[in-house]
Amino acid sequence: MNGKRHISLRTPKSPIAREVVITTVRQPAVAGTFYPARPDELRRMVEEFVGTAVVPPLPTAPKAIIAPHAGYIYSGPTAAAAYAALRQFASQVQRVVLLGPAHTLAFDGLAAPDADSFATPLGEVLLDWAALDSILALPSVQVLPAAHAREHGLEVHLPFLQVVVGGAFRLVPLVVGDVWAEEVTAVLDLLWGGPETLIVISSDLSHYHDYATAQRMDAATAEAIEQLNPAAIGRDQACGRRPIQGLLLAAQMRHLTVHRLDLRNSGDTAGRKERVVGYGAWGFNDSNHSNGRLLTVLARKESVSGRL
Repeated sequence: MNGKRHISLRTPKSPIAREVVITTVRQPAVAGTFYPARPDELRRMVEEFVGTAVVPPLPTAPKAIIAPHAGYIYSGPTAAAAYAALRQFASQVQRVVLLGPAHTLAFDGLAAPDADSFATPLGEVLLDWAALDSILALPSVQVLPAAHAREHGLEVHLPFLQVVVGGAFRLVPLVVGDVWAEEVTAVLDLLWGGPETLIVISSDLSHYHDYATAQRMDAATAEAIEQLNPAAIGRDQACGRRPIQGLLLAAQMRHLTVHRLDLRNSGDTAGRKERVVGYGAWGFNDSNHSNGRLLTVLARKESVSGRL
């Protein structure tokens, strides 16, 4: 099913029932808290973050990026690094597959919304329901609106996408609950597409350690990501561990290359150094331009997966 409700109406002038389509919009949950609620202020902030980000140029368009999802004053500069690297290739992006961890609801599997679009102060982003319908056949994927209702981890990426990519792309938003990394990989396999499809993984890194401890932990996580080693990412190293691991498995099989774009923490931006959250940004390039499908990997390998 999708977010469209079909109902029959009869009016005094037309006793014959006619079908009316009612569309649903997922309204922003954290505008005014995680990022500005005023469109002009929000656009200006995102443009400034992206415009001032200093990142190495990627050799080809990124197939996937990893970027954080905290309040913009904390993680905005790091998220901007990923989107700045994307900017020169943004015109080819027609679909964005956006995965992030569940913060507000515990559930098994991956959750699709029940909506036609997601709104931010910058406007609405239409969902790609053909793509969502294609993955609902997987046992790990369900429609679960409650997982999206108050979830910030996906929402905070939308203004960056609206500014950098523009308003023409379709969105495939998935909140990731208690799931095997291989199940995430299977979803990415079905949605992989070609250069028109960008995969965005939303994740912060270590949480609430002192500055020096966070730096050590986040350096280890960065090394695991850059070595495409999902088994080396522990449960306390990244809140989006599962979607990251799923992407790393896909990157192994498709021979993607990884580029670090930024690595810092809230102590470097707007927070105190006694208790920080880590942020990192990476770009993944399809170096051999292969769009061949992955083998569906559902074997539950304890060395990689295990439950959260």
